[in-house]
Amino acid sequence: MTLVSDDGSYGGPVSVATGQLGELASRGHEVELLSLWRGRGAPPRAVDGVPLRARPARTLVPGQGFLGLFHPGLLPLLWRRTGRADALHLHAGRDLVTLAALVVAVLRRRPFVVQTHGMVQPRGSAVARLFDRVYVPLLRRAVAALVLTDEEEAGLRQVLGPGGPRLVRLPNGVRVRPAAADEERGAADVLFLARLQARKRPEAFVRMAALVHRKRPEVSFTLHGSDEGRLAEVRRLIAAEELGEVVTYGGALAHDEAVRRTARATVYVLPSVEEPFPMSVLESLAVDTPVVCTDRCGISAALRERGAALVTDGSPEELADAVLRLLEDAPLRERVTRAGREAVEEEFSLPAVGDRLEEWYTLLARPGAG
Repeated sequence: MTLVSDDGSYGGPVSVATGQLGELASRGHEVELLSLWRGRGAPPRAVDGVPLRARPARTLVPGQGFLGLFHPGLLPLLWRRTGRADALHLHAGRDLVTLAALVVAVLRRRPFVVQTHGMVQPRGSAVARLFDRVYVPLLRRAVAALVLTDEEEAGLRQVLGPGGPRLVRLPNGVRVRPAAADEERGAADVLFLARLQARKRPEAFVRMAALVHRKRPEVSFTLHGSDEGRLAEVRRLIAAEELGEVVTYGGALAHDEAVRRTARATVYVLPSVEEPFPMSVLESLAVDTPVVCTDRCGISAALRERGAALVTDGSPEELADAVLRLLEDAPLRERVTRAGREAVEEEFSLPAVGDRLEEWYTLLARPGAG
């Protein structure tokens, strides 16, 4: 994994990886996560209960975000741990950490699978084209590439070209958790919990809050997540709509804390567009917090069919209408909550994902695999 941090800035891939590893550990497998670490103090020994071996993140290539992060000490760590692994699973982005892991896997002749989380798609920038000259031939050495959606599969196939690894559909999974007690859950608490970036559309959340506030002034709204360029605009909108006492920004949260915070919310709203497979939505369903999302989310069709979320066109008006319906219609809220938990148990459960991963890891561990 490229980065683990105490503010959750790398988003859903970390919770996907720790969820998979935690499920496999519960079955008796020895697991560990290798990564860079960014946060207060030294890297922790575990993240979400999963053993972590990490080195502090350093910026080797300025101005390139996650792509430019690395630490020289990660290379010997990768070399040692890869050498003793029976199965290697790379959560792959376009970055130096993934590149190093691919190089080590190939040099040590260890078969591996990759899971790209929608992060390896066609790009036209000069940096991406230059990086891909080295990166893509290594990525093509994977035994399989695990993908989430039709869109991700099509884009990754375009990047890899003909003759690349087999592309295998694998959903993300979450573990059903105990719901918050009624006294812990806010009476009217609407939550946004995602990185503050353009695709997540935190500004749409604020505009939605303004519309809901006119009809339900007692409702409170909170945004949590690391700032990736949109916090200034969020704060400007809060001031312009005179919502300073109603909408608050609570900063970024570590994953365990984020799940607990989600469990206390009355409604979770994710206004994202072009969202391949939002883990925050699944985690909301798993703690019985009803969800409002957009129809440009990779799992929106499945959730709509099940009645497991209120799916909108993403406009502040439709988001506000959906939130008001959930706040004001207790039977609807109960139906959506129940359908959401059933969706997690039947379609997005970690045990089902664990079964598929065990099949692939067993294949990797065979002599001559890859």
